[in-house]
Amino acid sequence: PRAIGHKAVAVNLSDIAAMGAEPNWLSLAITLPEVNHDWLAEFSLGVFELCEFYNVQLIGGDTTQGPLSITITAQGVTPEGKYLSRSGAKAGDWLYVTGELGDAALALQHYKQQVNVNHNFVDIIRAKLDYPRPRVLVGQTLREYASSAIDISDGLLADLAHICKASNVGANIVLNAIPLSDIMRETVSFDEAINLALTGGDDYELLFTVPEHNKVGMETALSCMGKTAICIGQINASKTISTTLNDKPVQINSTCFEHFSTT
Repeated sequence: PRAIGHKAVAVNLSDIAAMGAEPNWLSLAITLPEVNHDWLAEFSLGVFELCEFYNVQLIGGDTTQGPLSITITAQGVTPEGKYLSRSGAKAGDWLYVTGELGDAALALQHYKQQVNVNHNFVDIIRAKLDYPRPRVLVGQTLREYASSAIDISDGLLADLAHICKASNVGANIVLNAIPLSDIMRETVSFDEAINLALTGGDDYELLFTVPEHNKVGMETALSCMGKTAICIGQINASKTISTTLNDKPVQINSTCFEHFSTT
């Protein structure tokens, strides 16, 4: 329950981060089949830990009886005209991510017994899945430099496609530039690791584009915060997403998460 509370808030704050906003408040509506005081205590702990860390106020909501359902709405503010959207990317912009990708998906595969992760690493990747860290301060810094941004929830390919569609552009991803953890590299093959990074989702890292003239400023600003971002490709005018490996084009056949998918 604590992890559910934490992640429910983190998912929404990650959206706020992708807009470069400062989170201010959230509302929570929860439907429960029955009152379980222990469950609610743990769930509330997860919610309030994150609210306290990001100085976010829980301003209201609703509690009803029925099948378990949790609905959170987070809101934040930006200086006028300074918010980030998905629609500002231009051909020539560079494509960045804020951290290692695929570990949350690796943890889920471990839970499903589809892959065996060394027991020394299980708690580390479990934290990536159950306790994601919204990149709120990074997002606020990026609004001075980035041309577009989104958080990676559905998978790198799917979320990059959202930027490309909104901006009417294409992109190329350099597969060998995608940041992968040592745990990922030690657990699965490179091909499997790349597939998890491209399609796994639940990373809640920021995926963003930066014009050439803002690259140095952005990298310097993040460095001063003790943060880094990795360049994984470039935006182009093709209106399609391509991938290269060691400077050679490669074909990928991957399926990302789709909301309301019937398959």
